[in-house]
Amino acid sequence: MTQTPLTDEWAEPITAFMAHLRHEKHYSEHTLNQYRTQLTQAALYFCQYASAWQQVSGEQIRRYSMKLRSQNYNPRTINLKLSCIRSLYKFLKLKSQSEQAVVNPAQGIRGPKFQKPLPKNLDVDQMGQLLEIPSDDALAVRDKAMMELMYSSGLRLSELVGANLLDVKDGEIRVLGKGGKTRIVPVGGKALNALDDWLNIRTQYAPPEEPALFVSKLKRRISPRHVRARMKEWGLKQGISTPIHPHKLRHSFATHLLESSGDLRAVQEMLGHASLSATQVYTHLDFQHLAKVYDSAHPRAKKQKDE
Repeated sequence: MTQTPLTDEWAEPITAFMAHLRHEKHYSEHTLNQYRTQLTQAALYFCQYASAWQQVSGEQIRRYSMKLRSQNYNPRTINLKLSCIRSLYKFLKLKSQSEQAVVNPAQGIRGPKFQKPLPKNLDVDQMGQLLEIPSDDALAVRDKAMMELMYSSGLRLSELVGANLLDVKDGEIRVLGKGGKTRIVPVGGKALNALDDWLNIRTQYAPPEEPALFVSKLKRRISPRHVRARMKEWGLKQGISTPIHPHKLRHSFATHLLESSGDLRAVQEMLGHASLSATQVYTHLDFQHLAKVYDSAHPRAKKQKDE
């Protein structure tokens, strides 16, 4: 079934918004594709009842949300769609050149409630098992270096594939995170050793002018899809009972570091989170560990214990 193309009244605001997110917000291609997909789907629904984005009413957005529920979309997806619509209207309001202010009809419309699942991490033994990779193959050496670095420094997948040779210096790595923000994080000893092993053979795959830290057999910067596939494969090879993906290594880094240090602010900075609340959700600790930290650190808890 061929999708009806959007008219300029619907398509042009989306295009302008995408340019804003790309050039001013520095969003990743994955995020841009999410916004474009969600807004295009919404426009195809709204164009049946209105002539342009500015003509859409709050009631029509409520009906759109109800239609998504009737089609068995999960609550998280519905909230994502509504969030994209709200963001588009905020942009249109900001850029409006007319005297008549653009109204955000999605403001105040809430999607269905949902419980955020706690992200799952590997325990320390599982991480050790995963990273016990033999160095008998050049690609295995590269893959071990990638996984050691992600776990050692808590990198996002986009930060890993975007890393360049010159970004690693004096036991640290400089990464370009979300929103074009740069941060410098330490690299652990085992990760540095794994990187040295990879750099010793990197010239087998990388031409002299290639700046990327990690490259594929195609002699160019490795792609996110390739990294995901290789990590999934290593999880199976190493006998890990849970599926392995890049984000799981980042979460394991954060959880293990927070459990060892209890320093939420430091973990926030290393992860590159803009807000502390994001770190609190991202790096959950079990209640017993929190209770232990409280008992050993809180002065009132100490006093009660002494009594």
